[in-house]
Amino acid sequence: MLLTISTTHRPATDLGFLLHKHPERPQTFGLPFGQAHVFYPEASRELCRVALLVDVDPVGLVRRGSGAGSFALAEYVNDRPYAASSFMSVGLVNVFKTAMAGTCKERPELVGSAIPLEASLPAVPARGGESLVRGLFEPLGYSVDATPLQLDPQFPEWGEGRHVGLRLRAEVRLADLLNHLYVLLPVLDDDKHYWVDDTEIEKLMRRGEGWLGQHPERDLIVRRYLKHQAQLYHPAFAQLDETAPTADHGDDEEREEALEERVSLRDQRLGTVESVLEASGARRVLDLGCGSGALLARLMRAGYQEVVGVDVSVRSLERAARRLKLDTLSDDRRERIKLLHSPLTYRDKRLVGYDAAALVEVIEHLDPPRLAAAEQNVFGSARPGTVVVTTPNVEYNVRWETLPAGNLRHPDHRFEWTREEFAAWAQQVGTRHGYSARFIPVGPDDPEVGPPTQMAVFER
Repeated sequence: MLLTISTTHRPATDLGFLLHKHPERPQTFGLPFGQAHVFYPEASRELCRVALLVDVDPVGLVRRGSGAGSFALAEYVNDRPYAASSFMSVGLVNVFKTAMAGTCKERPELVGSAIPLEASLPAVPARGGESLVRGLFEPLGYSVDATPLQLDPQFPEWGEGRHVGLRLRAEVRLADLLNHLYVLLPVLDDDKHYWVDDTEIEKLMRRGEGWLGQHPERDLIVRRYLKHQAQLYHPAFAQLDETAPTADHGDDEEREEALEERVSLRDQRLGTVESVLEASGARRVLDLGCGSGALLARLMRAGYQEVVGVDVSVRSLERAARRLKLDTLSDDRRERIKLLHSPLTYRDKRLVGYDAAALVEVIEHLDPPRLAAAEQNVFGSARPGTVVVTTPNVEYNVRWETLPAGNLRHPDHRFEWTREEFAAWAQQVGTRHGYSARFIPVGPDDPEVGPPTQMAVFER
């Protein structure tokens, strides 16, 4: 399997810096099913072309059990090891992982820049033909050449096979091109050479962040990437639905924090949550919807036995990891902290068995049907001994002169409740799942409109 990527960006040899592979040094990397070779057929100031050659060991593949097909002699007669599909995707992530993450210390200004790139694969399995190839890549801005390949040029009467020669051209970030190929090559093939489980959802969310949710063929991509397994693609759709309206609200979150700065509400909220968790006697704590890790940082300093941050957004988890400086922690401290990629609206057995959980400014981001699903996941399935929930008090909004009348504090809030509405919801949750609920005001408690943040503490 061969992939070449070329650029005419000046100087074109910057491609070597972006890929972290020197043009003058061929390299070989071991893969679970063979080897990957990286070399540069051409490297000049005007044109630089890199080649990734994935060499599969078919005998070793069968011996390890990964190449077994759907019938007894499949490994002897099929073409699975020689198709540019999930084998190439594994090769990409093993060889160009740093480039796919968009990291380059030598050319940081180039990482975020769109440059002229061309990717070429001489043989790509395409179950759906040329029209599907165009339907997958053209919405991403690529000029697509897809040439159907004959089964055998010596016997043209046999017709065309399911493979095409593929060439993509665009001005695009290199990291985006690599991630597009990583996801879409197995989708075109509609198969993978390995068993898939729920870890594939995380891979898909990470590599599809920023483009998959808005792709016109989103559903086909997700179903094929997850091998048509309903127990996988339904949670994936849920994650995409939840993150689509909030792809990047960094500016909105800053405005919300600025709005609340007058009363230092954020610090008061986190401090109150921290105090309630400490008073509960919990040793193992979940931060559900942890965002960029503000509460996690406080809990890490408090000496809990285990602290777990959970979020549906891969980008938020990456920010949390940077805030916590996970890569520099000692081994004993690193064992105490985990970050999990998971939606709150689907049951996750990894969340079971914890003493306490916090949902800080989370529920107002959920549509009512998904709020009910999150309730079932947290209170019905995970069932921690103590659950702390905070949410805005909409009655207090009139006290902020900079917030226009009728507006919510954050563009992604699906609702903001009055004190009566929040109390009614909390009492119903407690009744349904066997919890008692008490309420704590957070921030200045206005005699007319109450506190800016309302908190419910559920105890089982």
